[in-house]
Amino acid sequence: MNNFDEKMMQRCIELAQLGLGRTYPNPLVGCVIVHEKQIISEGWHQKAGDAHAEVNAIQSIGNKEILKNSTLYVSLEPCAHHGKTPPCADLIIQHQIPRVIVGTSDPFAKVNGLGIQKMKEAGIEVKIGVREQKSKELNKRFFTFHEKKRPYILLKWAETKDGFMAPADQNQKWISSPFSKQLVHKWRTEEQGILVGTATAKIDNPQLNARLWEGNQPIRMVLDRDLKLNSNLNLWDKTQKTLVFTEQSKENSRNLEYISVSFDEHLAEQILKELHKRQIQSIIIEGGKQTLETFIRKGLWDEARVFKSSENWGAGIPSPEISGQLIECRNIGNDKLEIYQK
Repeated sequence: MNNFDEKMMQRCIELAQLGLGRTYPNPLVGCVIVHEKQIISEGWHQKAGDAHAEVNAIQSIGNKEILKNSTLYVSLEPCAHHGKTPPCADLIIQHQIPRVIVGTSDPFAKVNGLGIQKMKEAGIEVKIGVREQKSKELNKRFFTFHEKKRPYILLKWAETKDGFMAPADQNQKWISSPFSKQLVHKWRTEEQGILVGTATAKIDNPQLNARLWEGNQPIRMVLDRDLKLNSNLNLWDKTQKTLVFTEQSKENSRNLEYISVSFDEHLAEQILKELHKRQIQSIIIEGGKQTLETFIRKGLWDEARVFKSSENWGAGIPSPEISGQLIECRNIGNDKLEIYQK
């Protein structure tokens, strides 16, 4: 593998990550244009509905003639269809860019090889699969959504050193540090939705927003089988779009949608089907234990982020057990963060 090509693709991936949380339902994409081994332009997809990475990179070049002797690197296959913007493959062909290096193909049915095919038919030299695994990891949410027909599922909880996630009397008691809390708020800006169960909504009265980090606010989701949650909870303030999964029937109102599901053994699958219908590509499940285990039992999760404090409680509600690969472990203040992959 050409080491220079790999370096340029890594730069594309770094650029693409700058759009995390802002591009849904579109993927994260970064682009670099090189002339005589020098980067002459960079771009990334900054926000859904705005110009794509390739467009941003091409448009920032004053003398477009130089493109006829340049190489374009892009982390994901250029689109071949008309969406909110014209096809990027057409723009590349129009400017007669002779060589295009692609990180990975696009699983979206309207692209999936068509962008590559279109460029090759126009006489462009196309190379695909440079830093492919990293390019796919970058868009793990997008790929999961299109290939598995469900959102990317991220589990998150905090537990004590001796493995408890809540007091036995179900009173609210904070486990992790302020640094961990701020990091969680950052994560909330990166995912499309955040889900909690009835007990968590009742006991903690969470706002489920990002107050400690600037960025997009997630779609709030709550399980409320019999619609018995108190009407004065923060979840009902209508400041954010909120989905309520219930067995009851209730009329929707501003920023509040009631979704009918059966609270049976297929609850997790029903929720994911409804979220897929609504083009929601990723969710954080923040608890409590019963809600987390509803998805764990079915093997319906992709990543788990677990904060471990230095406290010992000696008793309480045990945290969930998962079988996954530990891929990262680091200290956050006095806490230890462990990240598992299914």
